[in-house]
Amino acid sequence: MNQLEIQKFLTQKVSILNGVGAKIKQLLKRKRIEKISDLIWNLPESFTDRSNIKKLNDLEIGKITTINVKVVKYNFPRIRNLPNKVICDDETGKIEITFFNSREGYIRKALPLNARVIVSGKINYYKNKYQITNPSYIVPVSQESYVNRIIPKYSLTEGLTEKIYRKLIDQVLLKISNLNEWHDDTTLRKIGNTSWSNAVRNIHNDQNKNINSKSYRRLAYDEILSNLLVLSQIRKRIKKFKKIKKNFNNIVSQNIINNFGFQLTKNQHHIIDEINKDIKSDFKMFRLLQGDVGSGKTIISLIAAANVIESGWQVVLMAPTEILVNQHYELAKKIFKSSKINIKCLTGKTSNDEKKLIYKNLQNHKINFLIGTHALFQKNVIYKKLGLIIIDEQHKFGVKQRIELSNKGEKNCDILLMSATPIPRTLILTIYGDMDVSRLIEKPSNRKHILTFSKPDSKIEEVLLYIKKQIKNKSQIFWICPLISESKKLDYSAAIKKYEFLSKKFEKRVGLIHGKLNKDEKDKVLKKFLNGHLDILVSTTVIEVGIDFPNANVIVIENSNKFGLSQLHQLRGRVGRGENQGACILLYKNNLSKNAIRRIKILKSSNDGFYIAEEDMKLRGFGDVLGFQQSGVKDFKLADPIHHKDLFNLAEKNIKEIELNDKNFFKYNFLLKLFDKADIINQISEEKIIN
Repeated sequence: MNQLEIQKFLTQKVSILNGVGAKIKQLLKRKRIEKISDLIWNLPESFTDRSNIKKLNDLEIGKITTINVKVVKYNFPRIRNLPNKVICDDETGKIEITFFNSREGYIRKALPLNARVIVSGKINYYKNKYQITNPSYIVPVSQESYVNRIIPKYSLTEGLTEKIYRKLIDQVLLKISNLNEWHDDTTLRKIGNTSWSNAVRNIHNDQNKNINSKSYRRLAYDEILSNLLVLSQIRKRIKKFKKIKKNFNNIVSQNIINNFGFQLTKNQHHIIDEINKDIKSDFKMFRLLQGDVGSGKTIISLIAAANVIESGWQVVLMAPTEILVNQHYELAKKIFKSSKINIKCLTGKTSNDEKKLIYKNLQNHKINFLIGTHALFQKNVIYKKLGLIIIDEQHKFGVKQRIELSNKGEKNCDILLMSATPIPRTLILTIYGDMDVSRLIEKPSNRKHILTFSKPDSKIEEVLLYIKKQIKNKSQIFWICPLISESKKLDYSAAIKKYEFLSKKFEKRVGLIHGKLNKDEKDKVLKKFLNGHLDILVSTTVIEVGIDFPNANVIVIENSNKFGLSQLHQLRGRVGRGENQGACILLYKNNLSKNAIRRIKILKSSNDGFYIAEEDMKLRGFGDVLGFQQSGVKDFKLADPIHHKDLFNLAEKNIKEIELNDKNFFKYNFLLKLFDKADIINQISEEKIIN
């Protein structure tokens, strides 16, 4: 096969392979294997040692073993449901090969009388006789090498046997030998100096392979590069959107800064300059503002809003919940109080009459700044001159949603996403490679570190005494529980049970929210807490989203050893957002694991969310750190941001060189097809970037 034939073969449906009929095709589909390239990326989960043929007097019960025997006698009972048996022997003894649900014709063909055969399966002992029941392999002696070896074991579905699957993967491995290399020699040396076809064959046949083997790293790099190539092309496409420059003199924003009553950090000033440069440029801004809890992202977004409004455009700020929208709305009204900027709020609870007035005033540009939920982008909401979209707490937006978002507000609209979830740099590359990223690391000087303590739950009375003192000093308390109701399997505290317990201790000034409450019920309880009508709020982790409760200065987290580091840090960030010192108390049960002890130590030692996110990724693996269900992170088949950090950095460097010349990009077309990346571009945009 020549190059084009191999490439075409790898992107075709599995149905072209010998042995794939309608039934096998359906079974493969259950494993998400529809194209031949899918077979390649379904890697062995382990290997079975069927090498070293044993004599029958050397067999070990319970072990998978390969034997070379002569077929001596058939025993086909005529009574239904009894197994068929074949007696075989060698010069040292005898063995029964037993078959359930197998036809006599198949057995006679596979085990011809008086012939020598190779049989491989698990050794059993029944009625003083060795047995192999339903052997995995039966082949003639001439095919001994196919079985007498270490064989890859794949994750399969019922009805799809190892024997069937091996025949398919072997067909593929046989045809991929002569593919031209797409990497230059320098890159190839850095990623293992192994050709693509050799790497694929090795990874399917070498039982000593591991995530850092040369073959694995070679293929992992290809996957990383294909991912970054797609994000690069999306970024390139967005940057092609020319827009009208927004001109402003920082008059409104400077007045706002002067009225803050505190100094902005150098980090904040630097990011404001980055955003201002984007807003004033000829090209559409598509930027992520990533900052730790309490680092001052909202202030930066409001300064950007002021500059865009000064330049004669409208701004919208979208947040995921009504309570967060109201918080932003109240802050914006306070900050823009001395200006002539008209700010309005739009949520699902806005009355119909008020909505109609808002729609009208948006179209005639009497509203400069609109803050709301997803209601901001309903079809009947039409803007006169929308110049900036700010989206808060939308760190789970996938690539497709972001490209759709970039098309909102026509070509002159800039986009600023904000996320309070610290993300390790390797994941930033993977998830947000299509965007410009600003990282807000420096905390405002007036923000105090949150003190973090750990206590065994046997000392809960000490915690209650501390809480009573805090309540006397007008502080409010969050009490976090992992479950809504008692679990027989898991020894966690239930939120409902803890609510009842604390209500008796604190004269019923205790509230409860959890995932089973509807949105209105949650908002009602949160408002009572925000307005000071409750001293303690018992909650599951639904309070993670960045709402400010200025008087909440203590958070107690039960079973803290069951939470991930990043989640604990996000929860801790709910307190100490006012002028007073915040405190976090981590309750834990006895017999902590080593990882749990390490998590608690890391959290007690640092308030830096970015450092904590990196450590969390090392402890738990990248797929579980932040719950990026929509991001595509978990879609990696090979690459691992923890173990392959150097490959991500290399790919980032190489992407910049590829971007300089379109011809460089097109030589990777086949690589994109191998990892199903070419289709992504077509799905997210009518404009086909990759031909």
